[in-house]
Amino acid sequence: MFNSKFGSIPKFYVRAPGRVNIIGEHIDYCGYSVLPMAVEQDVLIAVEPVKTYALQLANTNPLYPDFSTSANNIQIDKTKPLWHNYFLCGLKGIQEHFGLSNLTGMNCLVDGNIPPSSGLSSSSALVCCAGLVTLTVLGRNLSKVELAEICAKSERYIGTEGGGMDQSISFLAEEGTAKLIEFSPLRATDVKLPSGAVFVIANSCVEMNKAATSHFNIRVMECRLAAKLLAKYKSLQWDKVLRLEEVQAKLGISLEEMLLVTEDALHPEPYNPEEICRCLGISLEELRTQILSPNTQDVLIFKLYQRAKHVYSEAARVLQFKKICEEAPENMVQLLGELMNQSHMSCRDMYECSCPELDQLVDICRKFGAQGSRLTGAGWGGCTVSMVPADKLPSFLANVHKAYYQRSDGSLAPEKQSLFATKPGGGALVLLEA
Repeated sequence: MFNSKFGSIPKFYVRAPGRVNIIGEHIDYCGYSVLPMAVEQDVLIAVEPVKTYALQLANTNPLYPDFSTSANNIQIDKTKPLWHNYFLCGLKGIQEHFGLSNLTGMNCLVDGNIPPSSGLSSSSALVCCAGLVTLTVLGRNLSKVELAEICAKSERYIGTEGGGMDQSISFLAEEGTAKLIEFSPLRATDVKLPSGAVFVIANSCVEMNKAATSHFNIRVMECRLAAKLLAKYKSLQWDKVLRLEEVQAKLGISLEEMLLVTEDALHPEPYNPEEICRCLGISLEELRTQILSPNTQDVLIFKLYQRAKHVYSEAARVLQFKKICEEAPENMVQLLGELMNQSHMSCRDMYECSCPELDQLVDICRKFGAQGSRLTGAGWGGCTVSMVPADKLPSFLANVHKAYYQRSDGSLAPEKQSLFATKPGGGALVLLEA
């Protein structure tokens, strides 16, 4: 196909995997550790550097139209999260890191089998893949950690205020192990998952395009505002605080104690912009221009108490999950499953990032043998991840398939990779022609 598109053959290939977040939802951008693993599904790009400045992108999927531009004049349209813009994010991140004005052109054919808008990070895998493509074309070297940090930053060109988990696991993943990913500084630690259980991904078939929706960015802002109000309540220098983790670090107390501070400092009723201004002693104009992002300036209610409660409790669950994996008690699968179930409840009730289909799918998965089941990857659609005892896997897959995907009303499209067991895959890499 490359030959028919470009009349030549590729010089090298780059792959970058998607991921499933086992536990730790919506806390990376608050500064807290998360626990993902790479999936085997990936984005694969065939690349031929060219002597001109032309960048030509094609996709094996006819739904994604070809795109070409000058490699020296990269424009990323935030208003439209089109597929090629994610490629441009990765390219621009590397270009800016090295301070290059002129980039060599290239022909790229993109292929991928990560279901799009499913919460398995297809978009971040494309950003990471494009970053590694650009680095390889330039003949430069960077560590995996540097690549992950550059790609996490550059995905924000498209307007998503993510925290860096997706790019980190795409580069730092290793086959056979999940990873605890910690931030500032970025590092990854192996987490050995229980041998008697399998992780199964089930797609709700409700698509959720993160960059095209304000949900995600409103949550980021609610967490930022909650951090500032908590800091002010505790007489910290609140104007410097951006993340909930910073408040805990400055106070030097445990996550459990942070939950108690949240109870004292914030009220469960939603806050309006005027009340936030009163609490912080600032004007509405200062709130809009100095704190809120452009896409959250018109939001009228902020649920600060609920968001902070979710983040601090979820951060604690991640650490408990890792501890149980290390200590490996006999009832480890049951204990880990309970943490996953608590995580889903908190995502549903406190963070409000679930949807009816996800809740239904989680219930079905638990009914047919999952010890734990939760939404994964931002929510509002996309996938669930379930931990299933290995001996129950065949019956689990058959029953969930029947109960969720084979409905009498035929409302769901025939599922393509909608329900599958997965094991931890390896990270991004360059494959040279033999």
